[in-house]
Amino acid sequence: MFILQCLFLMERSSRVCKTLQQKPAKTDEKPQDGKLQENTDEALADQKVMAGEALDRRNVWEPSVYYSLGKESFCFAGHEISIRESMDTYGALIWPGAVALCQFLENNQQQVNLMDKAVLEIGAGTGLLSIVASLLGAWVTATDLPEILPNLTFNLLRNTKGRSRYTPQVATLTWGQDLDRDFPSPSYHYDYVLAADVVYPHQCLDELLETMHHFCRPGSGTTLLWANKVRFQSDLRFTESFKSHFNTTLLCELPQQEVRIYTATAKE
Repeated sequence: MFILQCLFLMERSSRVCKTLQQKPAKTDEKPQDGKLQENTDEALADQKVMAGEALDRRNVWEPSVYYSLGKESFCFAGHEISIRESMDTYGALIWPGAVALCQFLENNQQQVNLMDKAVLEIGAGTGLLSIVASLLGAWVTATDLPEILPNLTFNLLRNTKGRSRYTPQVATLTWGQDLDRDFPSPSYHYDYVLAADVVYPHQCLDELLETMHHFCRPGSGTTLLWANKVRFQSDLRFTESFKSHFNTTLLCELPQQEVRIYTATAKE
């Protein structure tokens, strides 16, 4: 039952960008039923893996069918951080890429100095990464889908009030939609863009890449830091596309967690 609920939540979390993926078929184009079935089977298998991973995220707390909350505690930048999770959506869970990038930022402050830097997080989820960036001295804007923002805002305020140099901001951002209207360049310029575990079986990977490129334009001087657990073939395909759009460097690879952390800048 819970696995099915997780699959439903994944489908719901990606619905905002499905319409962008739909293109009218050409009248002279023959259907490729075998290829379509292969892609469908792969997508369903990947979703089941994600559902199982979400199930493991329950740890000691048991979710109800209707609404469920859990708490995770961390210690970063000299502060105890308490994160409220929700099983209502995948975006309200803590995934390994976020923890790995938090650890990297804390342990490599000379290499990535966030003090007084403008930082944007895309797909902020529970807000853990944005909280750590704030505690390290950054002026942070955490973004996600509208339904994620209440829990995200709660976690940010709870863990940064009286602790951080700047009060973190929260904003709605749907990948690939209204970017020039809502975040026009150069009015919205960031020194760093953070992304953690934003690549998994959903329908808007093209929009994600478009969003990354919007904030890391040529000449902007913006650096993108992306951490992701490698789970599926689609992750590897996205990585290849990512490398073709940006100058990339593999900063860190954690074999046990299967997490890779990249830094990237726009190609001129």
